[in-house]
Amino acid sequence: MSDHLQPETLALHTGIHRSQFNEHSEAMYLTSSFVFDSAAQAAARFAGDEPGNIYSRFTNPTVTAFEERLAVLESAETCIATSSGMSAILACVLGLLSAGDHIVASQSLFGATVNLFNNILKKFNIDTTFVSATDVHSWQAAVQQNTKLFFLETPSNPLTEVSDISALSEIAKRSSIWLVVDNCFCTPILQKPLELGADIVIHSATKYLDGQGRVLGGAVLGRRDILMDGGIYGFLRTAGPTLSAFNAWVILKGLETLKIRVEAHSRNALLMAQWLDSHPNVTRIFYPGLMSHPQYELAKQQQKSGGGIVSFEVKGGKEAAWRVIDSTRLISITANLGDAKSTLTHPATTTHARIGQEARDAAGITDGLLRIAVGLESVQDLQADLARGLAL
Repeated sequence: MSDHLQPETLALHTGIHRSQFNEHSEAMYLTSSFVFDSAAQAAARFAGDEPGNIYSRFTNPTVTAFEERLAVLESAETCIATSSGMSAILACVLGLLSAGDHIVASQSLFGATVNLFNNILKKFNIDTTFVSATDVHSWQAAVQQNTKLFFLETPSNPLTEVSDISALSEIAKRSSIWLVVDNCFCTPILQKPLELGADIVIHSATKYLDGQGRVLGGAVLGRRDILMDGGIYGFLRTAGPTLSAFNAWVILKGLETLKIRVEAHSRNALLMAQWLDSHPNVTRIFYPGLMSHPQYELAKQQQKSGGGIVSFEVKGGKEAAWRVIDSTRLISITANLGDAKSTLTHPATTTHARIGQEARDAAGITDGLLRIAVGLESVQDLQADLARGLAL
């Protein structure tokens, strides 16, 4: 397919492998295994000497279609699909690292990611040093002789801090360190980390890639030598954190509308951020599309827009934040994001509740902080829904 096609076209026409029935919509292959023509063919496929499907834990046509489509959108050589965003991170780390290796990670990460690095990986003697998402020098200072991987989210969850991918790439490359970027908030529509120097991109496909809150999914993207030869594919094949064919098909259809949805989310989020920024009961606003954001200029360079996530602090701490949540009638009270429906959560007691007060303080997650994933509803209706609790 032509490299000159635009993202909205690629999201509709990449990864299509029609069967003998010549279907227009992509087929869903709900099968655990695949039949071989002979014992010799079975042996050749298991040995990797002949391409083809073997077992849906690691080869399935519907999953392959999703992988091909997302890889084209991210300008990646290859993609490995997983059962969730967290399993994508796990497959990436355990596929590439060994006991005794070291990670430098942003302190501004999703709570489950912090727990994975701090608690689970530590059991396997893989240590992590957490540093500022925005202070490039702190990453260089944290590098050790055994550092193998940099990990960050940009924009971060939930404060939308923007990290300088190109600058971190230069540091990483000098020390032969892999730079891994979670691109969940922006998607390839707004940001291309691989083109900015990252080695690997992580996605929770559960979020914007699906776009309607229906299924779980994840993905790891990058160069073929890192993903296929470097151990990530081998980890998936053996350990099995596999994306199901059904979930792959749902997300594959979600990708068809990704561009128009992400652009609409971003337009609505900017209007919401501007409105919240002027509200007397909002003390701080976090949105990369506002000039007041500390990394506004960097965000303009890396991203096509500010994205769909807005976080804000309200006067009165936890009590006031919960009052805003409980006063809503339209916005969904859930920690998921990237849905067509707007969602609202209190990070300190939900997404980041398990990381402890000290880690929350270091990450800037206060008791008065709220995160809204702005959906596709009328912004006027969303503002009226928030105004009820903010006015109390």
